Amino acid sequence: MSNNRTIYITAADMAKLRALVANQKNSREDLKTLSAELDRAQVVVPKEVPRDVITMNSKAQLRELLTNDVMTYTLVFPDLADYEARRISVLAPIGTAMLGQREGDEFEWRVPAGPVRLRVEKVIYQPEAAGHFHL
Repeated sequence: MSNNRTIYITAADMAKLRALVANQKNSREDLKTLSAELDRAQVVVPKEVPRDVITMNSKAQLRELLTNDVMTYTLVFPDLADYEARRISVLAPIGTAMLGQREGDEFEWRVPAGPVRLRVEKVIYQPEAAGHFHL
């Protein structure tokens, strides 16, 4: 993941994500990564989140740069995750990697076969931009 991007997060999402990380009993690398991302995140009111940023409950179109495949995922909390419905948990490595990315950003997601490079093509839906502050 890139360490130079700004992660915008609402106070409500920050509290939920901090609680998720704290409630995990093991020290998985992806949880350490998520915790580090939260440590440097900029907490903002929902109306201040840029429209092109992947936040919690955002639906984004990603392009796999090697194969040119396009996929659409919604970034969710673990209790709403459903891979077949393309709802990815923020605790999954790709979910942690997606959080805070902006349209045009490229990032890596590590899989057993090696790194996969993805680019955010479009943020299709973002709750903050849509005025859905209850999500």
